[in-house]
Amino acid sequence: MYQAIVFLPLLGAILAGLIALAGARARFPGEGPPAYVPGAGGHHSHHHGDNHAEAHHDPAQGHDDHGHHEPAAAGSRTAELITTTLLFISMILSWISFVQVGFDGHDVHVPIFTWMTAGDLKVDWALQVDTLTAVMLVVVTSVSAVVHLYSIGYMEEDPYRPRFFAYLSLFTFAMLMLVTSDNLVQLFFGWEGVGLASYLLIGFWYQKPEANAAAIKAFVVNRIGDFGFALGIFAVFMLTGSVDFGTVFNDAPSLVGKTLPLFGWQFDALTLTCLLLFMGAMGKSAQFLLHTWLPDAMEGPTPVSALIHAATMVTAGVFMVARLSPLFELAPHAQTFVIFIGATTCMFAATIGLVQNDIKRIIAYSTCSQLGYMFVAMGVGAYSVGMFHLFTHAFFKALLFLGAGSVIHAMHHEQDIRNMGGLKDRIPFTYAVMVVGTLALTGFPLTAGYFSKDAIIEAAFVSNNWMALYGYLCTTVAALLTSFYSWRLIFKTFHGEPHDPHHYREAHESPYVMLIPLAFLALGSIGAGFPFKDIFAGHGVEGFFRASLTFGKDNHILEEMHHVPLSIGVIPTIMMVIGFLIAWQFYIRRPDLPVELARTHDVLYRFLLNKWYFDEIYDAIFVRPVKRLGYLLWKGGDGWLIDGFGPDGVSARVIDVTRNVMRLQTGYLYHYAFAMLIGAAIFITWFMFSAGMR
Repeated sequence: MYQAIVFLPLLGAILAGLIALAGARARFPGEGPPAYVPGAGGHHSHHHGDNHAEAHHDPAQGHDDHGHHEPAAAGSRTAELITTTLLFISMILSWISFVQVGFDGHDVHVPIFTWMTAGDLKVDWALQVDTLTAVMLVVVTSVSAVVHLYSIGYMEEDPYRPRFFAYLSLFTFAMLMLVTSDNLVQLFFGWEGVGLASYLLIGFWYQKPEANAAAIKAFVVNRIGDFGFALGIFAVFMLTGSVDFGTVFNDAPSLVGKTLPLFGWQFDALTLTCLLLFMGAMGKSAQFLLHTWLPDAMEGPTPVSALIHAATMVTAGVFMVARLSPLFELAPHAQTFVIFIGATTCMFAATIGLVQNDIKRIIAYSTCSQLGYMFVAMGVGAYSVGMFHLFTHAFFKALLFLGAGSVIHAMHHEQDIRNMGGLKDRIPFTYAVMVVGTLALTGFPLTAGYFSKDAIIEAAFVSNNWMALYGYLCTTVAALLTSFYSWRLIFKTFHGEPHDPHHYREAHESPYVMLIPLAFLALGSIGAGFPFKDIFAGHGVEGFFRASLTFGKDNHILEEMHHVPLSIGVIPTIMMVIGFLIAWQFYIRRPDLPVELARTHDVLYRFLLNKWYFDEIYDAIFVRPVKRLGYLLWKGGDGWLIDGFGPDGVSARVIDVTRNVMRLQTGYLYHYAFAMLIGAAIFITWFMFSAGMR
């Protein structure tokens, strides 16, 4: 069963890839496919105001430059049905395994084969399914299955659908490989696999320069984090002689107090190792300083945003910290750093979300912020609570992304919320599910987000870590900001007067194949909280997670969370209500207020609108100097020095010599006689002088 869960998506990816290849050969024998410009000739976004980075359209329709439909690839429907069916089978098996492993206590270890052996390094390929893995299997396969189903409707008119579905299934396989790994090398394989698949999916419309740039940016920024992650794996192997989780965790207590040399300094071995490993999580989970790739990744099709940036790839870092909880528990300084980064990200991303105008980017910054919440939980040692928020967040964030896709679909690929308005009457079902997702995200009582988000804030409040107070304050204030920007999105999109009457009149509800996934995710956004509260954040935690998480010295957190003062317990809900009321005042009662505020606080508004100028700072500090260095090495080093004095220089000198030698070959007899005479004279002179010296 467990092999089927992991390898069915791979089978789907291979079959869809073969169909895509066959379709391309059938349509374009002997040549490459023509330039495909998605959305051209269709419906373009209107750029208003100065928010130049926003409002890219999300072209799900495959038009060419003349507005004619390209023919769909042969077998498109077959590829869709194969991949989607296999994913649903994988999802059903994952839920069965969730019950068997989590509630019946049957942890499973399935060895497949020995992958590599080199000296002391022995890496097996095996599937480890404990409770932590079972939770991730449910999240990954459930969201991926509904995204596959939704994509059948959303990508209906795209001519390259088989390729798209192949990439989606490949991504799912890599993610499943990551969460079922029983050693760090296999985890790294899955880690890089999801990075590759995200690059392919973000840049799916590869003729669009913005999509290419976004895909490269995601890949490069993740390389920085992955470099640290790789060093962390090397450090673990150096310290324990193994990369197998069981061996590493058994040896971990003996590493306390050991040091590792780095740049001539001695560092605490476990702290340094955990910080390097967490650097990988910072990149993959878009945390502060390595977050810049996430909003740009919205250039991919909307189902990609829902799959990668809501539920699966960006949560890989959270899963990795939870999986390595026995190491982090022994490195309190590393835990402090995790809290700091998580809390800072949570606050920082929420401030940017306040003023963004692209519907998908607002939700992307929300994802960034919610991941910060999860890392705060991990840092204070409440690993199961962080996993609870990961579990609930997957449903309501995927719902919001796919709901946004339904809005974009209805509005002819318009993504700027300033160009929307009044849509609740045109697309009532989409409106209803988006409200459900927003209630869950903002922590409305009894929704899924209410139980998991409030639990994180309470865990930060009762923690003994000195950084936890900072985490508590950031997460509490971020609750207000989250509520404000979430309701701002709802009010500007669905309420008020239509901005574009033509698009408003043409707006229509999405097909059922897109609405059914929304209904499923809406149920999850409400029902994924209360029924699971006890096993994630209540008294049943240790019985449910058993050895898959370490509860360590901070086990008291889960107990003390239930005894926080009532005033502390209700503060997040009060913050949520305040955020809602401010948004109501700004965008329903007095829509002139935000315009006036933006005008009077122009510097702050532009600071937030331009995302704290991180892209510009990185461009100035890293990108341009590296480009200049590359240009210098190319022109000066490679061109002038290596080529000039190497192959080009040698060939040029040979040509010069032969050209001069050619000049000697004139063909005149008296030139040759003169040369012979000179030669004879030199020879006789040399002979006379050498004889005289003897």
